[in-house]
Amino acid sequence: MKRVVPFIFGLLISMAVESAGFDRLIGKHFASRSEVIAKNGMAATSQPLATQIALDILKQGGSAVDAAIAANAALGLMEPTGCGIGGDLFAIVWDADKGQLDGLNASGRSPQLLTLQHFRDLGLSSIPYLGPLTVSVPGAVDGWYELHQRYGRLPMSEILAPSIRYAEEGFPVTEFIADLWQENVESRQQFPGVKETYMPNGQAPEIGDIFKNPKLANTYRMIAEGGRDIFYRGKIAHQVASYLAEQGGFLTYEDMATHSSEWVTPVSTNYRGYDIYELPPNGQGIVALQMLNILEGYDIRSMGFGSAEYLHTLIETKKIAYEDRAVYYADSDFYNAPIEQLISKEYAGKRRALISAEKAAEFYPAGDAVLEHGDTIYLTVADSNGNMVSLIQSNYGDLGSGMTPPELGFQLQNRGQLFSLKEGHANIYEPGKRPFHTIIPAFVMKEDKPWLSFGLMGGSMQPQGHAQIIVNLIDFDMNLQEAGDAARMRHVGSSQPTDQQMVDGGMVYLESGIASSVRSELKKMGHSIADGTISMGGYQAIRFDELKGIYFGASESRKDGQAAGY
Repeated sequence: MKRVVPFIFGLLISMAVESAGFDRLIGKHFASRSEVIAKNGMAATSQPLATQIALDILKQGGSAVDAAIAANAALGLMEPTGCGIGGDLFAIVWDADKGQLDGLNASGRSPQLLTLQHFRDLGLSSIPYLGPLTVSVPGAVDGWYELHQRYGRLPMSEILAPSIRYAEEGFPVTEFIADLWQENVESRQQFPGVKETYMPNGQAPEIGDIFKNPKLANTYRMIAEGGRDIFYRGKIAHQVASYLAEQGGFLTYEDMATHSSEWVTPVSTNYRGYDIYELPPNGQGIVALQMLNILEGYDIRSMGFGSAEYLHTLIETKKIAYEDRAVYYADSDFYNAPIEQLISKEYAGKRRALISAEKAAEFYPAGDAVLEHGDTIYLTVADSNGNMVSLIQSNYGDLGSGMTPPELGFQLQNRGQLFSLKEGHANIYEPGKRPFHTIIPAFVMKEDKPWLSFGLMGGSMQPQGHAQIIVNLIDFDMNLQEAGDAARMRHVGSSQPTDQQMVDGGMVYLESGIASSVRSELKKMGHSIADGTISMGGYQAIRFDELKGIYFGASESRKDGQAAGY
């Protein structure tokens, strides 16, 4: 079974746009379902069973963070094509008691024994996508415990218990995940541990098949009983290091033992009265802020959703912001990126001036600021005390590096592929360095009060997706569900932090809800419009209505997800 992106509703909308006009068709923007509304708590994840686990934890008295960890653990079992404890984690948390936002960077570092010279000795111009050389320290488990120590209420044994039970007893594999599973085990099955873990009876599970992972259940049980140290300083760390050594890798026990997460201050820009928060590099979150700063200079509302004028402006804005992303985004311990300048309104004004209203650009220079693979899961949870967590976690490339320690039941990430091997580049490979990261959680405040916790999965789609969600909500007055279901644009081919340069303007993918007449207009302006389909991400969101004291939840229909409350 091959997934169809976009879905059939997009085709229906497309035909209706041609004949009647989008708004006249149904009187409002399209949504695949109503928003979910609840008072006591809300969870939105990309897998319904994980959402239900999060709600159960909330009902047991757990905090939003407890529920988020429980859901993340479940997704590591149920959606291994997007996440797992072999990957990294980032989070933004609204602390209702303190009235503040906290950010957590739980991304791991490169092996201390692996040098840039080794890649050169191998004659490589880029780091391989699969195999032992792309593995960096998995940061997710340390991230769980950092979050839990600060915000947890229930013991980790209770938080991980539902996932342990599902891993032992089995769960039915959902449609979207089954498709990705099949695609990705085929390219990784040559690595020891992949077949044993992810191919019961010699093949990937199909839709509705009951999948069990008793080895992951045992690993989760060890983590629940032994804490984060069993993972980084105990039995699990030794098993990871031993396996990688057998595969020719460089990640050692010492790399695991010295790992730590970092609490960081989220950065923000104001967009038409709303404060949009992202985490600073080594992630790509500030791209969304740069895009919104440029877009704020246009009357987006008057352009109209889905119009050629709006899409042209959005595409060119994305191109410009991603040029800076390719140059300036790297581990802050190794490179002092000019973040304040990059997200300033003054800088946005200079960059906006480069955009032609009539013609698509083939390339843009990076600014003079001074001092496309990937799958992910995003989830958000809110509790009865007003706490909210925006959490994203990933292996980077679907099932990760292919490195799968057979006795542990999980795969290790391939995030190291996102280093540059170019001398002088801010993101150049160095031992003990955090690679450039694509995964970004987001949060929105209004008048110093929490308004929205949201995210959108999918590699380089994420910042341009964040910007589109914000514009849909604020400029086009969509509700939470409509904002996620609305037809999207994805531009590919921008310059990358791994050295690739855009010289031909890249390629634009448009979902079928965009009228064919608009596509024709964009082509006349010089945009290359792709005929095929591509992942447009996977959105989850929770909005807080302070006046009514209720939460609104949304989970788009491009994935298997669910928003639910109580």
